[in-house]
Amino acid sequence: MKLRTSPNGQAMPGPTQAFGKEAFEVIDHTEIRWLGNASLLINSRGTNLLIDPILDGFDMPLLIDMPIKSKEIPQVDALLISHIDGDHLSFETLANIKDVTKSYHAPTYVADVMTEAGYPTSEHAVGASFDVADIRITTTPTIHNWQNEMTKPKYTFREWKVEEYVGYWMETSDGTIWLPSDSKLMSEHLEMPEPDVILFDFSDNEWHITYDGAVKLANTYPNAELICIHWGSVDAADWSTFNGNPADLLEDVLNPERVHALAPGEKFVLPKKPNTP
Repeated sequence: MKLRTSPNGQAMPGPTQAFGKEAFEVIDHTEIRWLGNASLLINSRGTNLLIDPILDGFDMPLLIDMPIKSKEIPQVDALLISHIDGDHLSFETLANIKDVTKSYHAPTYVADVMTEAGYPTSEHAVGASFDVADIRITTTPTIHNWQNEMTKPKYTFREWKVEEYVGYWMETSDGTIWLPSDSKLMSEHLEMPEPDVILFDFSDNEWHITYDGAVKLANTYPNAELICIHWGSVDAADWSTFNGNPADLLEDVLNPERVHALAPGEKFVLPKKPNTP
């Protein structure tokens, strides 16, 4: 695990591994790339999913460089947004990839906001399934409507509903990938089939999973690979949302060799299942 430390004491990933159009080409397996914070690219045999991409206009200071410029992205088969928070939805990035994006997917309300902004977005209820080429995607429940506790007018103009935030369960030819997304730990999260990979938020924050909750989730699925996200990217040492340390997990999760603290842009290849061509 190659970690660095920021001047303010935050754990940081290794240096960014830049990539280009080759990451979007047809391949004979499935690759996952963490793009920093909560942004992800999944290439499953040439079908490309981009999840919560923030490659431009991040509204907080960053500790990392982006591994690719948004205007250099050649193809997006489906863009998935989990919720409306500013570290998950960037209209600047969406504008830069609009011409190469085939479809948009988001939960209720978020889909309306995106559609009104010029991005025709399919709305998906919690538990709904849809297909992108040969990938089956199902939304999973979350609890992350923290805005209801705020007092600033930019939050109080409406009631924020639980169903406006989702995770994504993705079934590929090479295995299952689960993004629980930003969420308090729910009983439903502990009753899933065991995924092959969890895109793992371990933020010790009351509107995220909390560290103890993250360990409980990880140990409920002791064979799932854990790709750490939502850490090491934002220069915010006093925000528990952003300053988790993947090395801490090595002490507490079963089979700690499955904890992966990737560098931004570094690829993780799903191991092929037996009898998979």
